[in-house]
Amino acid sequence: MNSVIDLIHQEDKTAFSFEVLPPLKGNGTDQLFRNIDKLMEFDPQYINITTHRSEFVYREDADGRFIRERQRKRPGTVAVAAAIHNRYGIKVVPHMVCSGFSRESIEYMLLDLQFLGVNDLLVLRGDKAKDDRVFTPEPNGPSHAIDLQDQINDFNAGRFIDGSTIKVPGQFSYGVACYPEKHEESPNAEQDLYWLKKKVEAGAQYAVTQMFFDNRKYFDFVERARKAGINVPIIPGIKPFAKLSQLSVVPKTFHLDLPQELTTEALKCKNDEDAKALGIEWCAAQCQELIAHGVPSIHFYTIGAVDSIARVAQRIY
Repeated sequence: MNSVIDLIHQEDKTAFSFEVLPPLKGNGTDQLFRNIDKLMEFDPQYINITTHRSEFVYREDADGRFIRERQRKRPGTVAVAAAIHNRYGIKVVPHMVCSGFSRESIEYMLLDLQFLGVNDLLVLRGDKAKDDRVFTPEPNGPSHAIDLQDQINDFNAGRFIDGSTIKVPGQFSYGVACYPEKHEESPNAEQDLYWLKKKVEAGAQYAVTQMFFDNRKYFDFVERARKAGINVPIIPGIKPFAKLSQLSVVPKTFHLDLPQELTTEALKCKNDEDAKALGIEWCAAQCQELIAHGVPSIHFYTIGAVDSIARVAQRIY
């Protein structure tokens, strides 16, 4: 079965893909499928499905005591991946993360995906727990994306974490994340590139960027990556600006800069509808410039932005 990298190389134009979240615990897939339906006409090459760690919450019992317990708000990544593949017949790419998972739980997830015939992954460290000051791995869990890559590589080679051997029916292919404006925990851009190169040397076939709103940041990043010897496809990750509140929320949450031109225009908007229209125009112009520069694919982050992405895709695909 073709992997993501094969699909990208086979395209004679810039490929289209997007990312979705599993439904919140207790919800069905109806809204998820409605969102995907809106984007299927643009011939996506693959769909990513995020993976979310459990968090500690406090529940008050009948005696008034607070009990600390784990809760996972968005379970079901593997099942959702299978459901999307079965419904649409499209390549699915579940996220595999270090955050909140032990090596044993990761191994079971790999086995489940193998049984389902899902052979593509996006490998990430993942976010720290909300209440942690710094990222803390699970007991016997990987600390970095490259540690997770090592485990996947061992699995591909037929080795379980307990040292026993298995007969592997197929290989997992995977990509990794990268950060045009550097990862928030990296001391500098050079160190960030150093680790991206290590991840590529460890087997990553492509990299997908954190969202950005200034194409110059992406072009500069790709140029620096090439000079550093990183030659895999670097896929721009894009999300349309959609709400006035994002002027402060996006830079704080994702540790990136909004271009001054976009900021100036956003400050003229009277409401969120104006901001959404501006975001569509800005995003379409971004994508047109990226396509003109021959990017292999554009990957869209859909949360809260499906309708805007559909409007952008109508213009560029």
